[in-house]
Amino acid sequence: MLANKYPLGFFPTPLEKMINLSKKYQDYQLYIKRDDNSGLASGGNKVRKLQYFIYDALSKGFDAIITAGAQQSNHCRQTAASCAKVGLECHLLLGGEKPKRYNGNLLLSQLLGAKINFSGDNRKGEDIKLLKQKLELKGKKVYAVPYGGSNLLGAYGFVDAVKELKGQLLEKNLKMDYIFFASSSGGTQAGLRLGIDLFEVDTKLMPISIDKMGYEDKTLAEAVLELLKEGQKSLRIKKTYSIDDARLIHGYDSEGYGVVTSNEKSSIKELAENEGILLDPVYSGRAFYGMLDHIKSQKIEKGANILFWHTGGLPANFYYSKELM
Repeated sequence: MLANKYPLGFFPTPLEKMINLSKKYQDYQLYIKRDDNSGLASGGNKVRKLQYFIYDALSKGFDAIITAGAQQSNHCRQTAASCAKVGLECHLLLGGEKPKRYNGNLLLSQLLGAKINFSGDNRKGEDIKLLKQKLELKGKKVYAVPYGGSNLLGAYGFVDAVKELKGQLLEKNLKMDYIFFASSSGGTQAGLRLGIDLFEVDTKLMPISIDKMGYEDKTLAEAVLELLKEGQKSLRIKKTYSIDDARLIHGYDSEGYGVVTSNEKSSIKELAENEGILLDPVYSGRAFYGMLDHIKSQKIEKGANILFWHTGGLPANFYYSKELM
């Protein structure tokens, strides 16, 4: 099941110690998992999920893929790149109205050959079914990838990622007490939780909520719980999941999705100036700020090893350049 993936990225991604920040915050040892170095159109975590979707689509004879997201969606950019690599037609449903000028992820999605449709207020895949029907009337065999790649098949990408991480930790003789990461559509969070239980990794997940809006008619925690229950059955994990296993850390998402505040700006600068690593202003920048806030306010025990899972997103910095100045 976890082996059924199409090779799209560069794995394993590096696991590095943040040497300068560990010196700055002397009570903690800080590490980073570099999924921004995963390859495929400037890298990012979504390639892990797309390896499973692309394998599934090709094995079943589909010739087109649809997915959806915001105009600066990393998932959509990497979906377009995946389709270009394997020869599938790519259709994107992006929220908002067509801008006069494309930049950031939107520009890259166009350069990668995606056929772009703008969907107004619907940025979470609400119009996928309608577009799929229209394309099928034209004779296309269409594979729909959900918003964020966040169904159980996509979550397998991060179950597999935990297996990768466990190997790296064993090789380095390390234990991570906490793993901080951005959670927005739920697939990454569910996959990490399932992987930790399947491969028996002793750590605590710290999912930082990025978007205060839920998904469809559910809160994000409820959506994650549904994936956990599905995964428990398919992976035969001996655990009964409850909503406590799916909760997110809120409080850093109060300004809403894609709104860049001084929090994101400061965290991007802090990592860039101390480690030479670039975050993005929507996902990893917000999650990194959440981690730093936990450290500075000592919400986590001293002496802990902390891992930040970098999910990529570099191109969005160019779209948000005015806010970051």
